[in-house]
Amino acid sequence: MDTLTRLSRNRQSVPPPPRRLELPPGMRTQLGCDAVGIPEDFSHRIMTRLPRVGCVYADQGLWWWVVPAGSDVALEWPMPSYYSPGALLPETDAAPTLLHCPDGDAPYTPPIPLYLALCRLTGTTPAWSRTVGAGHLPPPRRGED
Repeated sequence: MDTLTRLSRNRQSVPPPPRRLELPPGMRTQLGCDAVGIPEDFSHRIMTRLPRVGCVYADQGLWWWVVPAGSDVALEWPMPSYYSPGALLPETDAAPTLLHCPDGDAPYTPPIPLYLALCRLTGTTPAWSRTVGAGHLPPPRRGED
C-alpha cells in the first residue's frame, strides 16, 4: 500500500509538458518559429527601439518575442534572455497572453535588431564584435608569412 501511495504522489508532481506558442490565425510561418524570452522590464524598453515588432506574448514576467527558426545560429543571446527553439515555453499553467500582433501575416520580430537592442540594454558586446585572441587565430598558410 505504501508503494501505491508513493507512486500516486510522484505522478502528481510531474510538471506539465512544455507549451508551444499558438500564433494568431492567418500568420504565415514558412521560416519556422522560435521565441526569445526577455524579462518584462527590458522588453518595455526594447519595444520602442525596434523598426518592426512581431507577435509578442507575456508569461510569468517574461515577454516572448517570436523570431524565425534558427535565430540562435552564431548568436549568443545575452543573459537574462532565454532562447526557445520551436517556441516551446517552459512549464506554465496558463496560455501566455498576446500583447502585440503585427499588421500583416508575418509573426516575426527581426532577430538582429532584437539581439542588438538586448545587447545594448545588458551591456553585452555582440558576438561578432568581440576581439579574437592570438591563441584563436589559425596558423598562416605557406607563402602568407
